[in-house]
Parts: sequence; structure tokens; C-alpha cells
Amino acid sequence: MDKDKDLHEALFFQTENNIYHARYEDEVNFYSAVKKGDMETVKKLMTPLDTKEGLGQLSNKPVNNLKYHFVVTVALVTRYCAEAGMPFETAYTLSDLYIRNVDKCSVEESITQLHKEMIFDFTNRMKNIRNAESSPQIKLAKKYIHENIYNQFYEDEIADFAGLTPSYLSTLFKKETGETIKNYILREKVEESKSLLRFSDKAYIDISISLNFSSHSHFIATFKKFVNMTPKEYRNKYYGKKWDEE
Repeated sequence: MDKDKDLHEALFFQTENNIYHARYEDEVNFYSAVKKGDMETVKKLMTPLDTKEGLGQLSNKPVNNLKYHFVVTVALVTRYCAEAGMPFETAYTLSDLYIRNVDKCSVEESITQLHKEMIFDFTNRMKNIRNAESSPQIKLAKKYIHENIYNQFYEDEIADFAGLTPSYLSTLFKKETGETIKNYILREKVEESKSLLRFSDKAYIDISISLNFSSHSHFIATFKKFVNMTPKEYRNKYYGKKWDEE
């Protein structure tokens, strides 16, 4: 493979056909808007895949070309959002889900729609994160909870990670978030279980065990408290559906 020859021919073809990539500064501004949760700016700067403007040619097959551009976009969005405060596992798992979904697409229109949905989803999540800005200590506490959501842990471990005494962490957490640490942990576990109920076939008992609920009945009662339906009812209603269909 003569890379220099191929590069020269590709550049000549793009010049002749007025095919240009998006400017670097425009891309940076776009991804920065996503991580800030700035939906208005994101809508202004976003380049829909169906416009074909600013997109390089990654494949001679139109559908594959859009899929490859989708993967590039979600990879960058994921890294920008993770660096800006979205929990690492949440960002990368969300990315995996979208990539699996785009892999199922067979027409350009569905890829374009999923591309827009993915960008707006990440932007809204970052907006919610920024709206819930907390002190450095509480951010650390939340980080510990998110990163250990599938592990058994205790409040004194969270306090130690945040550099506070358990009693002061409890007081500060309630002051800044309006809820106790225990309630926050349970709510986050329920949010995680909602993803598993929607996008996996894990059994209810296995979900409750993996998230370290004290018992299966405790899982059901806690889920119903926050969602107003049982895990079974939730799965029956939302299995396989996108988040904007809730």
C-alpha cells in the first residue's frame, strides 16, 4: 500500500468535489458545549449526519460510512463527558449501548436519528450533572458511590474517601442534596437497575443480588418506592425501549 500516493489521490478527489472536514475549532466548540450541557449551543453547532457537510469518507458504502462517523462522535462525546464529571462507567456503558444500537441500523435515516438522540441524551445528562453542582467533598462521595454501585460498601468508607468524618459527611450531604446518603445510594441503585431491566435479560433476583440489596423483597419494595411500579411491571412496559420513551 502506497500511503503517500493514496493520500495525494484522496486530497485531490476531495478538492475537486468540494469535500472538506469540519474545522477543528468548530469541533472543539461543539464537544465543549455537550460537556457543559449547553443544549442551545449544541443544536447550533451540531452537524446532522444527513447533511454530509464536514464529514470525511470512511467507507464507500453509505450506511457503513454513517455508522463509522457515529462511532467516532460517540467516542469523543463519551470522553469529553467523562472528563467533565459524568461517572466513568455511566459514560462508557451508555456509549456501548448506542454503538450496539447503531450496529442494528440498516438505513441511513435511522442512523441519523440515533445520532441526534445520542448527542441530546449526553448533553441533557451533563446539564443535570452541572445543575447538581456540589462541594468537592460531596462530589467525591457521589463519585465513590457511582464507582462502587455493584460493590458492598459502608458510609464510613465513603466518608474516608471524601476526607470527612462520617457524621459531618452525613450532615453536609443532607444539606447540599436534600436527602440522606442512604436514600441517595438506594435511588442510584434503582436507577442502575432500570437500565438492567430495560437493556438486559438478567433475572430480577440476579439484579437485586448484583446491586447488593439486602433481599429480593427489599429490592422490589425500594424499586416501587422510587418508580411507583414493581421491577416486573417496569420491564414489561419498557423492555428494549429508549429512555425518551419513558
